[in-house]
Amino acid sequence: MRRPNHQSPVTNHRQVNREFLLNAAFLVLVNLLIKPFYVFGIERTIQERVGPEQYGLYATLFSFAFLLFMVNDFGIHYFNNRNIARHPQLIGKYFPNILVIKALLTGMFLVLLFVAALVRGYEPAVWHLLFFIALNHVFISLTAFLRSNISGLGMYRTDSVISTLDKILLIGICAVLLWSPIGDDKFRIEWFIHAQNLSWGLTVLVAFFIVKKQLKTPLRLRPNWPLMLVILKKSAPYALAVFLMTAYTRFDIVLLEWLVPEGRHEAGVYAAAYRILDALNMAGYLFAGLLLPMFSSQLRQQEKLAVGSWQLAVGDVVKSQQSEIVNLLRFALQLIWAGTVTVAVACAFFRTELMLFIYPENATEYYGQVLAPIILTLVPFSGIFIYSTLLTANDSLKKMNWLFVTGIVVNLALNLLLIPPMKAVGAGLSAFFTQSIVLVGMMFLAKKELRLPFEPRQFFKIAAFIGLVCFANWALYRLPGFDWFLKFGAAIAFGLLLAFLLRMINLKTTLAMLKK
Repeated sequence: MRRPNHQSPVTNHRQVNREFLLNAAFLVLVNLLIKPFYVFGIERTIQERVGPEQYGLYATLFSFAFLLFMVNDFGIHYFNNRNIARHPQLIGKYFPNILVIKALLTGMFLVLLFVAALVRGYEPAVWHLLFFIALNHVFISLTAFLRSNISGLGMYRTDSVISTLDKILLIGICAVLLWSPIGDDKFRIEWFIHAQNLSWGLTVLVAFFIVKKQLKTPLRLRPNWPLMLVILKKSAPYALAVFLMTAYTRFDIVLLEWLVPEGRHEAGVYAAAYRILDALNMAGYLFAGLLLPMFSSQLRQQEKLAVGSWQLAVGDVVKSQQSEIVNLLRFALQLIWAGTVTVAVACAFFRTELMLFIYPENATEYYGQVLAPIILTLVPFSGIFIYSTLLTANDSLKKMNWLFVTGIVVNLALNLLLIPPMKAVGAGLSAFFTQSIVLVGMMFLAKKELRLPFEPRQFFKIAAFIGLVCFANWALYRLPGFDWFLKFGAAIAFGLLLAFLLRMINLKTTLAMLKK
């Protein structure tokens, strides 16, 4: 019998890697231009203007609302991304019904949030802030759903543009409020929240019309209740994953505000350090958005090959398809860790200098002590983004959720143990150890679920890279006679150069893929 028609494994995985690389490069380039200015120009200035206590209140309310994000989101955008990537013809059927579901979930989210705020005992004076912060969560969830349709249809570059649109708009609005005659020196945190409302709202409108244009039939919001119930049922495991992951990543700042007398000030210091992690962590989040439809498509193709034929040769094809998944996973991990290890270690060594430079009016040496454990969390966090995406694409949510439950238990225990004596530093250490434990668990789970091979060469390469980067930063930090900024820049340059030398980033393969 004739061997099934398929592309060469090497050719195919290079094409997949090339598509991922092109979009990842675009995302990194755009975010290098936009995110640093937003974080260090806009958000830093806002915290300096309003002070750590007011910003700490905002950060606490944001995290408090985020703990109920599951109700608003219900994991629908993960479910939708995976299914549209596998069955793009379903978009016309799913899209209007999910919009109705989102409207109903938004109402439930707002009611539950204010009931929780009443139980928590938040003073009525902050309820208006909580409402508009909650509105931002509604817009964020809606944008994620709209983007899941865009990336699921393979419009990766359009999705990349939408992923940065809110920040571009927010930079423009806040710049006017901060530095034009319209604003004044008495900037209020409410202005920042309303600027977010406007930028996220406009992003939702743009994304909505992009998706609407892809529909082959007119959009009619006629609820199909049986279908909506099926969607909710199938989204439930994703919703649980969202809640559990949110819980163990957002408990820190909420508990910090509750457990120490000067909680809002400590929350402000923690938020100042966490902002840098959030900015750098965006690369992992964006990589995950690119990888989910790619992994989903590859796994779907593997299922088709396994089910669609009984020929002996198909076994080789299935192995080739699995090899493509391994190649993409390895490629993404090496690429993201080349950057995150380099930056995280450099920021940890030059922590005090960095925080004094970013927050000249408020920062002290204590700010640097808080930054060190938080910024190192970038490394396990970025790995979790990659592995959780693969496990989500493989529909291994139930087992992954048990890992998140473990993460919550560990995080709560560590926070209760470390926050009272160490305050914000203790919360940072709790975050680092929790994320590291969850990452190791995900690596073992992915190996078991997808029968991934153990690759000692890759393990020792990454271990050597981390060790050499740490040694180089230690030596540069102790080097006398040079400004800290020059040494910090040299540490970043050394890490990236070492990544090329160890072929964490394969320059020859990268250039070859970009030329094709």
